[in-house]
Amino acid sequence: MRITFAAALPTAAVQARLVDADGWETGLPAVLATGAKASRFAGKAGQVFEAFVEDAGAVRRVALAGTGKPDADDRLAALEKAGGALSAKYRASGETVLGLDVTGLAADAVVAVLLGARLRAWKQDSYRTTLKDEEKASLAEIVVTGAVDGAEAAWVAATAIAEGVEFTRELVTDPANVLYPESFVERCRQRYAGTGLAVRVLDESEMKALGMGALLGVAQGSVRPPRLLVVEWKGGAEGAAPVAFVGKGVTFDTGGISLKPGAGMEDMKWDMGGAGAVAGTMLTLARRGAKANVVGVMGLVENMPDGNAQRPGDVVTSMSGQTIEVINTDAEGRLVLCDALTFVQREFKPALVVDLATLTGAIILSLAHEYAGLFSTDDALAAKLDAAGKASGDKLWRMPMGAVYDKMIDSPIADMKNVGARWGGSITAAQFLARYIDKGTPWAHLDIAGTVWTDKAGPTWDKGATGFGVRLLDRFVRDTQEV
Repeated sequence: MRITFAAALPTAAVQARLVDADGWETGLPAVLATGAKASRFAGKAGQVFEAFVEDAGAVRRVALAGTGKPDADDRLAALEKAGGALSAKYRASGETVLGLDVTGLAADAVVAVLLGARLRAWKQDSYRTTLKDEEKASLAEIVVTGAVDGAEAAWVAATAIAEGVEFTRELVTDPANVLYPESFVERCRQRYAGTGLAVRVLDESEMKALGMGALLGVAQGSVRPPRLLVVEWKGGAEGAAPVAFVGKGVTFDTGGISLKPGAGMEDMKWDMGGAGAVAGTMLTLARRGAKANVVGVMGLVENMPDGNAQRPGDVVTSMSGQTIEVINTDAEGRLVLCDALTFVQREFKPALVVDLATLTGAIILSLAHEYAGLFSTDDALAAKLDAAGKASGDKLWRMPMGAVYDKMIDSPIADMKNVGARWGGSITAAQFLARYIDKGTPWAHLDIAGTVWTDKAGPTWDKGATGFGVRLLDRFVRDTQEV
């Protein structure tokens, strides 16, 4: 969807106006204010009222979008919600152009409205061939008028965020017969072309030479060969240690020999949501020219149950040299991540490491679909990520860690086992990963299993992939790594 700025609204467009909950009737034609009041419109964030009014002999379609209280603490989130509500209403309305009057809004407020509108408009329809006309997207452009100086430039800069979120959604949404380790890599190569991002790919033989027995053990049951995708952005001081983002990229997870139940298994195409978030974040950072050094590492595998698949009870040796008794082949994400974590620390000596993974169903039992779980051995890093989550809307909730949980994954025949008891499953998964972090390296693990996909539409996303993680990591870099 195009977003352009103009001096006047197009006459053929739906004409939308943003109004606060306080005094929303001010300046409105009586017929519009009366109709809105009768419909119980009150200017609440996300409310939309529509009417047809006569203007200079022509009938125009007019919309009011509520932005909530002007002094609310979550003002920018409310503005995003208003923009998203307009997109949701008019995306398949038959209208092609929406004229949006943003008179009186500061530049950051304008950006919030437009970001909400663009993100809510995204939907994957490319595989649908029988849509009825009334179901097809029609809204192609939003024309903005009344913007303050600097708003257009601010929006152009903010499109980097939208691009990253949309790329993550694209990756997470695509089915596993289209997106698998090799095609994930090629998709990234295509999208990163000309951005300044440096791409390196390790194949199976290179990973074997490095001793990545844990990651390769997960991949050995699939005909799709694994890949380790390494993406670098050097926007900071030359020679400064980078920030490392590491993503789990299981492009489809059957559970392996520990086969998942058939019902709902199709959802496991999004078990690469952590890698998807890292891929989208790297695109955003490059598009906006982030003044920081960042490396993204994505472990890409498919977990399948063929005759060569890893068995429960197998013992594998990770790149770190630590051995793992594989109790459950469906606890595969931590096996992928542990080798990716070792690789990024040895290769780049990062200033800090954050990993993201759709790691456990246990985190959904704990936090539902409202928060991602935050696990960390570094209080300062945890606080910075929590603040970035609150500011970006990608919300986190810190979970406990400690030695009492660590002993739950001790193995009688290896250095550790890949699952503990039934209880505290997301915590023991984090304890497993912590064993692969070098002493003194700040580290956080984000379990995003409940937040990368949704069965209901939200303020700035439709049903399906949310793009969770991109805005969080971008905000974290902005607030803590750039000067």
